[in-house]
Amino acid sequence: MNIPLLLPTEWVHELLTGWMPNSATAVSIIEMLLIAIAYLAFFAIAGLYLVLMERKVAGWIQLRKGPNRVGFWGLFQTIADAIKLVSKELTGTIKADKFLYNLAPYFPIVAALIALSVFPFSKTLQAFDINIGLFFLTAVSSIGVIGILLGGWASNNKFALIGAMRSGVQVISYELSVGLSLLTMVLLTGSLQLSEIIEVQRTGGWLIYQGHIPAIIAFMIFMIAGTAETNRAPFDLVEAESELGAGYHTEYSGMKFAYFFLAEFINMFIIAAIAVVVFFGGWLAPFDLFDNVFWLQPFWFILKTGIIIVLMMFFRWTYPRLRIDQVLTLEWKYLLPLNLMNIVFMAVVVWLGWTIPWPF
Repeated sequence: MNIPLLLPTEWVHELLTGWMPNSATAVSIIEMLLIAIAYLAFFAIAGLYLVLMERKVAGWIQLRKGPNRVGFWGLFQTIADAIKLVSKELTGTIKADKFLYNLAPYFPIVAALIALSVFPFSKTLQAFDINIGLFFLTAVSSIGVIGILLGGWASNNKFALIGAMRSGVQVISYELSVGLSLLTMVLLTGSLQLSEIIEVQRTGGWLIYQGHIPAIIAFMIFMIAGTAETNRAPFDLVEAESELGAGYHTEYSGMKFAYFFLAEFINMFIIAAIAVVVFFGGWLAPFDLFDNVFWLQPFWFILKTGIIIVLMMFFRWTYPRLRIDQVLTLEWKYLLPLNLMNIVFMAVVVWLGWTIPWPF
């Protein structure tokens, strides 16, 4: 007897339809709830273990072991830290704006969760395939800074307010370079839809290869600007522990602090995932190996994303923190003009057909 091989989503749909054959609406609602639960679980697990990866990479660079006591190789250390944060008392300042102070941590975490929904982890594993995917990502990822501004202002703490103001200036500035570097690649693909961008790379090869020099320049600018937009070192002036205590979340504790902390690492995953989709073929395997094996597609996507994340972690533990004037000078005097010239360069490359075909 031949048993058809169903994808996990198809298997769940067939199972629910079998249980409730006359209620398509109920089946759709349950499927949406299951998708939401799956993304929330991925959000929590990815955030916890990105923190562990950060600490392990830091230990490796600094010639020490990092967490190695709780569980094998320290694998349960961040779970123990999460339990500690859940059990901590939620404190605040007397003069804080209570409503905005309590609301602020939800902006970064909700924005990050919405952004995750449009990523194609495989050909069939994507919650929301929208035809303006890249535009949607840049728009949604901009919402998180509202939480940082609200948290810094509502805390009624001068250090938190300074950190929040720095965040507003930095994110607004570097969003220009992130958007322009992605626009450079849109000229090459002709589409904003993430699934279509990956399909373009199925036959022509990864875009960083097809677009050669302008694509490499766009990737370098995107990584610098993306690191700045996620407020990570050497652009971590928003927190700047040596200057501002903890910056915008100085007055937060417990799970409210954890929301800000977790959102930073998920935003790092989002920046890395955008780079993988736009420059490195998304879930496509190198050299067209096993592209049609659906359970390997998420593996390739996560592996490539992990490599980019490790690169971003290297930035943090390699370069010293910049001053605020250096941060803004880098964007407005160097990255922005270079981006504008690179867009023209890419337009010429596409117009003259100078893209490089994939040899495999």
